[in-house]
Amino acid sequence: MANQSVILGMSGGVDSSVAALILQKQGFQVTGVFMKNWEEDDDTTTNFCNATQDLNDAQQVCNKLNIPLLRVNFAAEYWDKVFSIFLQEYQAGRTPNPDILCNKEIKFKVFLDYAKQLKADFIATGHYARINKQHNNVHLLTAFDQNKDQSYFLHALTKEQLSNCLFPIGELNKQEVRKMASQAGLDNYNKKDSTGICFIGERKFKNFLEKYLPHQPGKIITETGEVIGTHDGLMYYTIGQRKGLQIGGQASYHGMHKPWYVVDKNINNNQLIVARGKNHPTLFAKQLHAINFHWIDPDQIITTDPFYCYAKIRYRQTSQACSIQIINKNSNELLVIFENAQRAISPGQYIVFYKENYCLGGAIIERSI
Repeated sequence: MANQSVILGMSGGVDSSVAALILQKQGFQVTGVFMKNWEEDDDTTTNFCNATQDLNDAQQVCNKLNIPLLRVNFAAEYWDKVFSIFLQEYQAGRTPNPDILCNKEIKFKVFLDYAKQLKADFIATGHYARINKQHNNVHLLTAFDQNKDQSYFLHALTKEQLSNCLFPIGELNKQEVRKMASQAGLDNYNKKDSTGICFIGERKFKNFLEKYLPHQPGKIITETGEVIGTHDGLMYYTIGQRKGLQIGGQASYHGMHKPWYVVDKNINNNQLIVARGKNHPTLFAKQLHAINFHWIDPDQIITTDPFYCYAKIRYRQTSQACSIQIINKNSNELLVIFENAQRAISPGQYIVFYKENYCLGGAIIERSI
């Protein structure tokens, strides 16, 4: 490994910092790269991305480890390949996941191409996941720490992309990562984990989205068709949402005192459909229709029809037993049938498939059935 070089994505956080430390101890020639994927707001009094602080933290770590730190700006690529699609999906009333697109298009494509230009042998990140390379094949595995596992966000990668990647902290839990950082004298050993989407930061999601997608008011109706309010635009709401509906004042609606939840959207009629109670039956479904399915290793996965495995319809969900039926191979359509009904299946989100600790791939949820 002494002659092998690694370009490591440095975020300024403790995970990528310890990844650098591990790679260095393993004998790799490590170069850190700080990626800027979003241009800050024009309002200089608010810095939602904290990019300046993150860059300073990354520089401190690289100085401590005596490795170089390069800076690259992929904001234009991010806008074209991630953010514009993010807006299109919300405009259509769906709920996309920009982190998955960012990994697919930026961190493991644009960044990987950049590393190849630098003649690097590998790229590495601080993701909690593992890669198994054997018999000329590559598999994505869940992390040792199931509470931090990020394979859900990496399912859209190809085995070719994964063959060029290293995930140094995939065998560690978060406590071990922080302990290693502290013992190495890294100042960010106790830095708070970043949460949410960088370009939104601490502000309310709806306030951010309103900057790009104007209001399209419509009716809020119950599952029985009764009009009980108005909404600002279907793109501002997601299935299962409780807060922000502004209809909570009707506490005694038909003698019921449970809060309202979004259970569906009628896109054609611009109607937001709501029902009382967190566990209202209309929030649950045992089947979903998915499109644009992607297998990390297409030659190894589907061996039967139906194919039995496990799936997650959102990050941090416990894996759910299900079967997969290919509706149309040419149009990349799947029917997924769960053993147990799933709550708040959201069109635009990703369903990700697993077999034991192997991440098989995933698809975009089109609708629940």
